[in-house]
Amino acid sequence: MAILEGTVWATLAPWQLAALALAFLWSGFVRSGLGFGGAALTLPLLLLVIDDPLVFLPAIGCQLLVFSLLTVATRLENVDWRYLRTLTLALALPVAAGLVGLLNLSPTLLSALVYTVTLVYGLMYLLDRGIVSNSRVSDVMLIALGGYVSGVSLTGAPLIVAVGARRLPPPRLRDTLFVVWIVLVLAKLGTFVAAGVDLQWRLFALTLPFVALGHVLGLRLHTRLVAGGARGFRRLVGAGLTAVSSVGLLAVL
Repeated sequence: MAILEGTVWATLAPWQLAALALAFLWSGFVRSGLGFGGAALTLPLLLLVIDDPLVFLPAIGCQLLVFSLLTVATRLENVDWRYLRTLTLALALPVAAGLVGLLNLSPTLLSALVYTVTLVYGLMYLLDRGIVSNSRVSDVMLIALGGYVSGVSLTGAPLIVAVGARRLPPPRLRDTLFVVWIVLVLAKLGTFVAAGVDLQWRLFALTLPFVALGHVLGLRLHTRLVAGGARGFRRLVGAGLTAVSSVGLLAVL
């Protein structure tokens, strides 16, 4: 394809391009279905194709911004604006520290961090063990770790969700957190622009239809999960994440 000429994508085999398309479809599916995880549950798959998070994070961030805005635009009444302000302020410092790490850590170390964090998520899903916060101390720890990991790689959402779940009812949780992701992505994209990082507009444009299809399918999933069908789905996701993250981590090491 002419649009790929002169880019890193022009060197990929057809099966690798197909794998990227499926991974981005998956990102839209889980993001709208669960309300989080578009990056955390997808980035390990993408890194098996190109082992550099900075190649994918700008496009993932732009897509998250587009579909989060579309999802929450007609559901603003579900957003808890008071808690949103509190959570955003609490995340500011750890996210800023993560952004500094993102621009200074090596691609290999960033990939190892992504695989390690996602492996933990995968094992917990597989064993049907949720990340739970039950005190102010655990809130602070999860916010600090989740904010840093989000700043580095956008994969800290499950940690932040655990804090929000203690304070918000399920109908308000997803839409409030969508606004949080919008704020975090704007901060990350602004950092990328200031640092001169390639925003990968071609990748964003080419994969947008796949993310859109996943987004529509994920909205249907969300209805089922709210009705109580989450356990089997999360175990299946956990098994896949554990396998992919283990392979990726071994390759990096």
